[in-house]
Amino acid sequence: MPPKFGTSGLRGLVTELTDALVAAHVRAFLAACPHGGGVHVGRDLRASSPRIGQTVLAAVREAGLEATDCGAVPTPALALAAMGRGQAAIMVTGSHIPDDRNGLKFYLPTGEIAKSDEAAILAALEQAETGGGTTGPLQEDPGCGAAYATRYTEAFGPRALEGLRIGVYQHSSVARDLLAEVLQALGAVCVPLARSEVFVPVDTEAVDPALRDLLPAWTAQHGLDAVVSTDGDGDRPLLADGAGQVLPGDVLGPLTARMLGAKALVTPVSSNTLVEAMGDFAVTRTRIGSPHVIAGMEAALRDDPQARVAGYEANGGFLLGFEAQGPAGPLPPLMTRDALLPLIAPLAAARAAGQSLAQLAAALPARFTASGRVTGIDTQAAAALIAALEAEPEARAAFFETGAPEQALDLTDGLRVLFESGEVVHLRPSGNAPEMRCYAEAASAPRAEALMTAHLDRLDQRLSRG
Repeated sequence: MPPKFGTSGLRGLVTELTDALVAAHVRAFLAACPHGGGVHVGRDLRASSPRIGQTVLAAVREAGLEATDCGAVPTPALALAAMGRGQAAIMVTGSHIPDDRNGLKFYLPTGEIAKSDEAAILAALEQAETGGGTTGPLQEDPGCGAAYATRYTEAFGPRALEGLRIGVYQHSSVARDLLAEVLQALGAVCVPLARSEVFVPVDTEAVDPALRDLLPAWTAQHGLDAVVSTDGDGDRPLLADGAGQVLPGDVLGPLTARMLGAKALVTPVSSNTLVEAMGDFAVTRTRIGSPHVIAGMEAALRDDPQARVAGYEANGGFLLGFEAQGPAGPLPPLMTRDALLPLIAPLAAARAAGQSLAQLAAALPARFTASGRVTGIDTQAAAALIAALEAEPEARAAFFETGAPEQALDLTDGLRVLFESGEVVHLRPSGNAPEMRCYAEAASAPRAEALMTAHLDRLDQRLSRG
């Protein structure tokens, strides 16, 4: 599948992300979008990222702009540093996808690019010209992660996690060292786990079964109160409780929002409906992808500049749209997908309440989600299947098996079916990879898992036959 530009930026096979193709996308971004006279460039720990990063830096300088090399750094830390200087940013990362793929994420001086920016970049792609004037300066900022860490240590304080023993699943996350440093500064004892010198793709939304099996073993072996991690570029969190059970991202989001005093939440249609049942927030649903969440947050802030609005995704990434108050100090807004906040806030909230993470989560409405994906599929076959299911009620009745009739159909993003039992099955083809996602929701975790597994099997059977 050739490199594709979309909601997650540019992604594709490393062998197809040539220097010429990468440079062309950088030039198109600089031609189509505001950049503030310079670009901060960061990268994850994939084997291909240093080479691609150097290509990005060279393209920025060829355009006559200042290029700031931030090295290996989490995506939200890069965005925070660039926004602080009023400049654009480009992150070299493929996020959670395998090491044979990579990509670019683009940020304006004000934050993530919007859907309109994506269209402008694509329009400029064929027209962007190479440089030829003055070469822009190159500088380094290897410590840009420090300001990102300080953001949390100052807001939460040195006793927020005191007494907690937390495992840090390091794997190949670019945030692994910074994450441990922040947790220790907040009073926790950190136990490093499974550091890898080769890239390990970690999907925080569809956690690999092998990792799910490891988590309880780690918590028991090391006497842990929790295990934390992030995806490869550090903008999606993974949090497991003291029994090694994963708290999904669409549970972390409401817990974090409640702790920070948010009153309005924006989240994609795929997120757990427990957030509405909580009754704490005015909830707006969007299509899947942080640009859609940001657009919803911006609309809320246009209506009320003082709105205490936040956003989150089912993958756990959290976006803060107002100045919140932490236990020790203010926490400024950061409207880009972040992993540290939805790790720290639930841990701090549980400790302050004298509860475990499991007890904190158990107090939420009993709605449970599960998600997974079928990979290596033919994207045209996936699109054809979704189109047929959308158009034909009989086809849906034959495909879905929940034991209850269909109650409602939601086509906001993919195909989301609500059944009279209250259960949900949601199918969505990926926009940038040969895979199909399946989300399921039910009144118990085992039932949600069973629904998801059964429908993934059906997808695999249908799509593997083409």
